[in-house]
Amino acid sequence: MGKSDMPNKSIVERLGGQKVIVLLVVMVLFAFFCIASPNFRQYSTVLSILDYSYYIALMAIGVTFPLITGGVDLSIGTGLICYSLVGGYLVVHKGCPTIVGILVAVAFGVAIGLLNGALVALMNLPPFMATLCTCMITRGLGALIVNRLGISWPTSGTEGSWFRDIFKTTIGDIKVPLGFLWVVLLVALMAFVLNHTPIGRYAIAIGSNKEAVALSGINVRFYHTMAYVISGLFAGLAAVAYSAVFSTVQPGTGAGFELEAIGGAIIGGAGSVEGSLLGVFVICLLKTGLPYVGLQANWQQIITGLVLIGAVLVDILKKKRSGELRAA
Repeated sequence: MGKSDMPNKSIVERLGGQKVIVLLVVMVLFAFFCIASPNFRQYSTVLSILDYSYYIALMAIGVTFPLITGGVDLSIGTGLICYSLVGGYLVVHKGCPTIVGILVAVAFGVAIGLLNGALVALMNLPPFMATLCTCMITRGLGALIVNRLGISWPTSGTEGSWFRDIFKTTIGDIKVPLGFLWVVLLVALMAFVLNHTPIGRYAIAIGSNKEAVALSGINVRFYHTMAYVISGLFAGLAAVAYSAVFSTVQPGTGAGFELEAIGGAIIGGAGSVEGSLLGVFVICLLKTGLPYVGLQANWQQIITGLVLIGAVLVDILKKKRSGELRAA
């Protein structure tokens, strides 16, 4: 970068561009809801926001990788429910230890991610179509395995419920959201993977120019597949988080979860794991806070859609400005 480029960059751009903007939006939204509703200022509300954010954030971390390659993963929402149902079925109805149910749920997510990767990278199916198909498969498969009955993983205080304490534990009379710590650690880990390992670097390169990467001798199919495997892995982890936070998992649900995760990633810039986490908090704040100010849940979808449009426009303007600077 030449010295002449620095004056052309704003403070926001130097500090991280869209991520800084999204962080400011999170702070403004939180402040607005606190001022507008005294009930929102309660500690229990913060816990509810965090409980809701865990599984969405984990999905958003994973789906960031397919998005970076220029693809998408629509299977993570219904997949999350499917993996949770399968793992819970083994624990509740087959007497398996909780750890077995967790490992099976995560492994199932990896398997579906591998299937998505094979369909997209090896068979060259459009990512939208390929993952839409696996979305429908996981939705039906989960309901079929549990015979359309809800599954309740071990509840707090019962044998095998230790996994719930991973996400929220009680110290004295205070409930501590440990899940937030795990999410932050995973964000840091996957940010390192994205920026400092071949998997991340080649995922970015595939999204920029897949043909050029292939011509350079890189195994494009492998790294493209790995992007979807990572997405499936984090959908499996999200299934564990969902099972830990909610008392019952119902078959046939989960449709729409993927849109919140993808929306969070897009709001955060669709190019960084940290940005995806910030974008998820925008969505979680809207979903939790709007009812406190008297707006129906449908308004959350409308406002989120408008925020997404704004995020996409910012991204387009950022890329256009970047192209103009390179041309200059």
